[in-house]
Amino acid sequence: MSLKRAYLIVILILIIDQVSKIYVKTHFRLDEAVRVFGWDWFRIHFIENEGMAWGAVIPGTYGKLILTLFRIVAVGGIGYWLYDSVKKRYSNYLIVAISLILAGAFGNIVDSVFYGLIFDYSSESHVATLFSGNPYGTVFHGKVVDMFYFPIWKGQLPSWLPFWGGQDFLFFNAIFNVADAAISVGVAVLILFNKRAFAKPAGVTE
Repeated sequence: MSLKRAYLIVILILIIDQVSKIYVKTHFRLDEAVRVFGWDWFRIHFIENEGMAWGAVIPGTYGKLILTLFRIVAVGGIGYWLYDSVKKRYSNYLIVAISLILAGAFGNIVDSVFYGLIFDYSSESHVATLFSGNPYGTVFHGKVVDMFYFPIWKGQLPSWLPFWGGQDFLFFNAIFNVADAAISVGVAVLILFNKRAFAKPAGVTE
């Protein structure tokens, strides 16, 4: 795969990610949820988080800044990995996977770096405005927008199950965005197609 096609994947994912986030941010109140096509198991549920993919966070006063700077460094490393893999003619499995991971990481960086500057606050009673002149934060301190929610099954775990037996359980309880999904799919490709993804290019020896 050419570098141009790899970059096209990154750009397309990034556009879809940002368009969906901006739409939800400017049309939904915080914690507002709607059922897609009336389905109970597929909802658009607007939340914001300070952290990593799937809402994980680094605690502390400087946790957000550290996380954002780490993301920027990581994107630089992933970008070089993509460039190097294309130049060395590694498999399309690897190149597509890296492209998805790069797009997802970059998409969430945009939120962290810029959203605090270009949006005002979202709340349960107020829908945010883009370029309102009253930003809710500063550079590197934006919140990541999440919206996709799939509560597919809710029930009680069997009582015989160790540790969690008898507890209420919801699958799937994470709320995520397009960037998170891209990262997860990219990692899944690397795991499921490991041998094909990391196969030595033709003509390359140990």
